[in-house]
Amino acid sequence: MDLFKKCDDFTTVNETRELGIYPYFHALESKQDIVVSMEGRREIMIGSNNYLGLTGDQRVIDAGVAAMKEFGSGVSGSRFLNGTLTTHVTLEKELAEFLHKEDCVTFSTGFQTNLGIISAIAGRTDLIFVDRENHASIYDGARLSFAKMVRFQHNDMKDLELQLKNADPDKGKLIVTDGVFSMSGDIANLPEIVRLAKKYGARVMVDDAHGFGVLGKHGRGTAEYFDLEDEVDIIMGTFSKSLASLGGYMVADHKVVEYVKHKSRPFIFCAAITPANAATALEALRILKTEPERPKALLDIASYMRKSLKNKGLNIMEHSIVPIIPIYTYTFLRTLAACKLLFERGVYVNPVIPPAAPEGECMIRTSYTSTHTPELMDEAATIIANVLNELPEADEDILAYLESLHE
Repeated sequence: MDLFKKCDDFTTVNETRELGIYPYFHALESKQDIVVSMEGRREIMIGSNNYLGLTGDQRVIDAGVAAMKEFGSGVSGSRFLNGTLTTHVTLEKELAEFLHKEDCVTFSTGFQTNLGIISAIAGRTDLIFVDRENHASIYDGARLSFAKMVRFQHNDMKDLELQLKNADPDKGKLIVTDGVFSMSGDIANLPEIVRLAKKYGARVMVDDAHGFGVLGKHGRGTAEYFDLEDEVDIIMGTFSKSLASLGGYMVADHKVVEYVKHKSRPFIFCAAITPANAATALEALRILKTEPERPKALLDIASYMRKSLKNKGLNIMEHSIVPIIPIYTYTFLRTLAACKLLFERGVYVNPVIPPAAPEGECMIRTSYTSTHTPELMDEAATIIANVLNELPEADEDILAYLESLHE
């Protein structure tokens, strides 16, 4: 059989394009902000992870420009060889200090960070316990480690304890969880995870990509939010969200960081973060430290929008406080149609469809920025409510409705 037969059989993209509801790869014509220009349209941006609003901050931009002028556009090698800059060293030092850990190592992307940590720290004789709704990079890191992966039901501590209880006591154990789950906005039950880890001799790793800059009095993330910074063994995070750049990091005890630095293939065999990316992440971190009111403003605007959407009768996940608010649209077709209509009316959101959500539980994911204003949120909420109230529920009715709009 031809290897590429699967490519011929993959027809979903063409089918959704023919229907005019393909939702991906819309091109930005401006920098990431609360309002953007996208394919000639003004769009209220509630579909990015620019949580602290720093991607367009002039101080961050200037830091990146200055770094390129000083160090050039790239490093042309790995950190092991010629790729370590003084900026990398400074960034790692300040991250470790901010997150109250002994040491830090940075990676070129957030996805690569999870691959690099998990595949280095766990091996064939170990067990990795993962929440079923963890990020894909955690699953891929576990596979790359060759450790046995044990899934537990989402945020289900009884199931986690059962899995730990049934595990071989002589094997190394690592519990890995998202701090804030990127699709639902759920916050991990970190206090219970830590308790169970102590009881069964496991280590704890938190992926805080969506928690850093969001939770905690100082924005240090999920562990700070629960006052468990000393109890979590490894914290990873990304630069592409609150820190307005690209890359990722791991903080832990010095011995753990040293081990990962010298054992992690995704770290050893990859070029280092570019000078501009390192400098912009560092500047964003320094802004967060000097402007700790940003995380509170972020949660305030999320609370405002959550109440507004609920008051308009929309079915949202309302149990969390973070700036991720999924709105149920239920079916694949209705979700893509909603995204299309919202885009046309000036609101940019993200579709959550299988495999990211079970069939029948599809959603549009909305996410917010500390610099969003109540006035802008009122405008977006009204447009969202109008679109979802007008959009039929049955697939055959949706197609007819879309056709009627463009006759």
